[in-house]
Amino acid sequence: MKKWGNSGQAADSFYQVRPDCSQNVPNTKFKIKAGKTLSVRKWHAAFTRDGCLDIASVLSRIQRGGVHPAIRGEVWEFLLGCFDPGSTFDERDQIRERRRMQYARWKEECKEMDSHVGSGKIITAPVITEDGFPIKDPLVLLEATSDTQGTSTTTTTNGSSGNGIDVDNNSMNLVLDKQIIGWKLTLHQIGLDVLRTDRTMVFYENKDNLSKLWDILAVYAWIDKEVGYCQGMSDLCSPMIVLLNDEADAFWCFERLMRRLRGNFRCTQQSVGVENQLQHLASIIQVLDPKLHGHLETLGGGDYLFAFRMFMVLFRRELSFGDSLYLWEMMWALEYDPDICSTYEETGAAVHKIEGFKPKVKSIRQFGKYERENMKNRANGGDGPVPISVFLVASVLKENSPKLLQEARGIDDIIRILNDVNGNLDAKRACVVALKLHRKYHKKLQEKKS
Repeated sequence: MKKWGNSGQAADSFYQVRPDCSQNVPNTKFKIKAGKTLSVRKWHAAFTRDGCLDIASVLSRIQRGGVHPAIRGEVWEFLLGCFDPGSTFDERDQIRERRRMQYARWKEECKEMDSHVGSGKIITAPVITEDGFPIKDPLVLLEATSDTQGTSTTTTTNGSSGNGIDVDNNSMNLVLDKQIIGWKLTLHQIGLDVLRTDRTMVFYENKDNLSKLWDILAVYAWIDKEVGYCQGMSDLCSPMIVLLNDEADAFWCFERLMRRLRGNFRCTQQSVGVENQLQHLASIIQVLDPKLHGHLETLGGGDYLFAFRMFMVLFRRELSFGDSLYLWEMMWALEYDPDICSTYEETGAAVHKIEGFKPKVKSIRQFGKYERENMKNRANGGDGPVPISVFLVASVLKENSPKLLQEARGIDDIIRILNDVNGNLDAKRACVVALKLHRKYHKKLQEKKS
């Protein structure tokens, strides 16, 4: 059994990097700190005998020092709202079992449409045309079943692969259902992205872990037909695979995260999904640093599209793997709202209210620090809540304001300066600055109104 480290240990040892990639990956700054980091002992002590969780004490500890890697997966299930802190051990076991069965049903449904799902294979080339005609000789990389030399197999025109694996018979027939066509067209893009996601990690040298990631994204793309699959989702899903052993549990954690972020991935010809957040960011910088905002506008960056990536993958590119997890859990603890929890239960492809569920009265202590501030602002006639991620991006811009003002002479310079943040961003400091900017921004808005 793995022995977990003592105070002061960096998180790098929990998320091992391949030796050949160690020079190109930033070290994790997050340290396990006694008295600050939510430890295994403190986590277990936060539960009553029947399993109810004292979420207030947990949030307080996470906001001070993050979560010990040994318990991250189970803590995240609460932070993301998979479980209500007021539920018992038995109730959660029942919910978990129902969700695992639901995921199995969805996965089986997907497997009937394309037999690669659940087979350990990863598609990296189209298997169908936009008109629904099967591509009888696609280049299909069976990454999860290739040998140690990295050899791959391609599907032959007679319906079997080079290693004797039968191809889905249904795929040899014309597909008429537009939703199925749309879904099957995304499968190879999911495969390409999966093979690029966190490949510096030893964890993904295990082909089973790669196929888990592909399967979860393929199933999600089918059940969320409005959004489907978009680039960046693999970066958001990958940590769930690392932290949770059961594929279904990882799926539901990802699904809960997507409930918060799916709006980012809704794109049309007229607008991008993160447009609202970019507009909020522009307003915040205009109020807090008008000189910087004016400079960015002059350079053609007034739409703040240069911050697009930070919003889409929540700083995964700016931080090491371990630090990005640390940042995420602090964000979720700060903006935690107990009403996101299991007042609803999944049945079929829809979400329905649980019959007979009586929501418990929530104490103000059960809300995260950032959410408490939002509640105060709304009580004073302020706008609806802005995700803390917007103020995190604002904190990055404010920290780099002098450099942007002095060196940026065009959009390329802005991007170059922000790219220099990669590997150097301090997750804890970014959250502290984001909270300060949040308070300062709303104070200035109140002053304008009065």
